[in-house]
Amino acid sequence: MKTLSLKLSDELDARLAALAARQGASKSDVVRSALHAYLARGEGAAPGSALELAGDLVGAFEGPEDLSHADRHMDGYGA
Repeated sequence: MKTLSLKLSDELDARLAALAARQGASKSDVVRSALHAYLARGEGAAPGSALELAGDLVGAFEGPEDLSHADRHMDGYGA
């Protein structure tokens, strides 16, 4: 395994240490996991969940609350 050294601000180090403590892991384990997830995301992937990316649209439109799952709204569409 290779070694990598980096400098962290006091705040970032404290946040990393707290997360590592909550997970019962070392700071190195947390950084490795985060780096692995970041690299697995790929260059084209947008950060955040679909809700985070479209959160400003939630509740912006009016209509039936069951539009996404009630079959009655599909009458007249398709075969």
